[in-house]
Amino acid sequence: MNHPCRLSRRRLLTGSALAGLVLALASSATVLAAPPPVKPGSPPPTFTLTSAAGARVSLADFKGRTVVLEWTNHACPFVQKHYSSNNMQNLQRDAKSAGVVWLSIISSAPGEQGAVSAEEANRLTASRNAAPAQVLFDPDGKVGRAYGARATPHMYVIAPDGRLAYMGAIDDRPGTDVAEIAGARNHVREALAELASGKPVSTPQTRAYGCAIKYAT
Repeated sequence: MNHPCRLSRRRLLTGSALAGLVLALASSATVLAAPPPVKPGSPPPTFTLTSAAGARVSLADFKGRTVVLEWTNHACPFVQKHYSSNNMQNLQRDAKSAGVVWLSIISSAPGEQGAVSAEEANRLTASRNAAPAQVLFDPDGKVGRAYGARATPHMYVIAPDGRLAYMGAIDDRPGTDVAEIAGARNHVREALAELASGKPVSTPQTRAYGCAIKYAT
């Protein structure tokens, strides 16, 4: 037979344990909560990532300069459309000649489509004659998630004042057919031209299209 005092103590302990569990879950929810949504006109999240050259590269390294972030996955047909046609490479080179920093970011988790080693990334850059300033690795997906990047290619343009000037699709033709590029409105090229001329970006946000980023679960 349970003694009344012992029973009450057990109930108290059970209640305390339950309260502790609820508190722990609440604390975990706070830690794991999604970051505030990125939006044009606001400072984007800062980051430091490892490059294909083995260096640690920070967004802060390019303070005062226009920066393009390109989320990429070489195996994605939407990405292949822009590289097989040299559309992405031409845009990279034009940006570079204008003093713009171009950072290609790979957020595919290890073992997932698009994940490559540093050596493979360098081979891809060379074989495609691409011209990013850096290829950066985000294997845990923290940077991609912080930016709300959801597709490849997903493009971001950061203005010299450190604020996000554009985010979204590379252009207005959400398909995989190379023939679509000729008549497309290139949102990134347009945003860079407007920033260079001191004008506000007329279309600061569009809906990105492409392959879903293969984030770590």
